[in-house]
Amino acid sequence: MRTRKQLGRTTPLLAFAAAAIAVAAIAEPARADEGGMSFWVPGQFGSLAAAPAQPGWAFATIGYYTDVSASGQVAAARQITLGRFAPTVNVDLNATLRARVPSDFVNANYVFATPVLGGQFALGMTGAFGRPTVSFDGVLTASVGSLTTSRIGSISDSRFTWSDLYPMASLRWSHGVHNFMIYGTGDIPVGTYDPSNLANLGIGHGAADGGVGYTYFNPQTGHEFSVVSGVTYNLKNTQTDYQNGIDWHLDWGASQFLSKQVFIGAVGYMYQQLTADTGQSPLLGEFKSRVIGIGPQIGFLFPFADMQGYLNLKSYYEFDAENRPSGWNAWVTFAISPAEKAAAGPVARPGIHK
Repeated sequence: MRTRKQLGRTTPLLAFAAAAIAVAAIAEPARADEGGMSFWVPGQFGSLAAAPAQPGWAFATIGYYTDVSASGQVAAARQITLGRFAPTVNVDLNATLRARVPSDFVNANYVFATPVLGGQFALGMTGAFGRPTVSFDGVLTASVGSLTTSRIGSISDSRFTWSDLYPMASLRWSHGVHNFMIYGTGDIPVGTYDPSNLANLGIGHGAADGGVGYTYFNPQTGHEFSVVSGVTYNLKNTQTDYQNGIDWHLDWGASQFLSKQVFIGAVGYMYQQLTADTGQSPLLGEFKSRVIGIGPQIGFLFPFADMQGYLNLKSYYEFDAENRPSGWNAWVTFAISPAEKAAAGPVARPGIHK
């Protein structure tokens, strides 16, 4: 194993950054705001998120599994969305909503060699497929005036679905150990979505998201820390006449490179809805959602044919959730990107300032 002082800046930084760009453009398959569903996936940004990458095409596949549950207002909101109860009825819910979502996200990303505003510009597109399983178990009672109805038992739905499409553009600058980023992404609502189904990967509406990021990476010590913060604006779901509020999110990652090929560390996120939904049932109130997650990560860098390979495993445990399902999720990312070209002298990396 090489010592920390032997860590080269370029190989781990550029290869890992290409994978970070690829992971960063995926969206949430089965969470909150409307009935437990939001555009942003907490945790999609991680270590070296703002670091520059090698110019050229990069590809990634991200296996994502989440197992979450909720009760009370979240389960009631999903029942209302399904059309089983009108939004104006009084609902007393003693039930649990559970969602298990195995999915695979596929990303293609191109990093331009020509600098843009002195930084490195990248464009990418992500889509996904999977088989979500969503179920209700318990008792739900609804009343209108003197009339009362109850439902006891289970409702479940499981189906193979396609996600929406998620374009992303980013611009990165590097100044020694300090790296900065701005990004913009969004949701093109072309995926599988039906408000009468429990299990969807599409969210039924468009969304726009943008934010800023920072990465500290010291190749002499192998220390790394990244943080990305952004805001999501959601368009109205015309099928349900519902519009999610504005969401704020923060993702972070910290790692220690043990060698040029291996690192370990921790990851985390915060998600907070800033403004109330519109079009929701009055009994739900503002229905603002919140969650925090934290967990471990490990990563490996290795040659892959004439390209650079990258494998990352990370997982999050969620807590302090409000008005959204919570539980745990796991990510397995495999990415390939252009290998750094050998050079007799210092390697020139377009758009990266020293």
